[in-house]
Amino acid sequence: QEADSVEKTVYLSLLLDFYGELLTEKQREYAELYYNENLSLGEIAENDGISRQAVRESLLRAETVLRSTEDKTGLVERHNRLLAQIDEAEALLAQVGKWNTEHRNDPELLSLCRRMQAKLDEMRL
Repeated sequence: QEADSVEKTVYLSLLLDFYGELLTEKQREYAELYYNENLSLGEIAENDGISRQAVRESLLRAETVLRSTEDKTGLVERHNRLLAQIDEAEALLAQVGKWNTEHRNDPELLSLCRRMQAKLDEMRL
């Protein structure tokens, strides 16, 4: 269950990165503190002079907006698929580089591999 909780927190933090601007200022602030800074509901409530329940309700509304937006756009899902494809491309590129080192030792092929890796690195940003 703890792993599910961590996974949920990471997922909501990613949704917040993508769609945080769609939240109210307070929702975004509380979500940042809760999901990214790991503050408890009580700590957030105490810092802002409101009830723990008010923070919880604000976070639930924020989560609804974030999840609903992802359901409609699918940007985070596409982002995650792209990262997985980059990982696969890097693994294939590593195999090409290893084959070149073991069989050809072609400097031009090595240069191309380095340039391709640089492009994959850019894609991660």
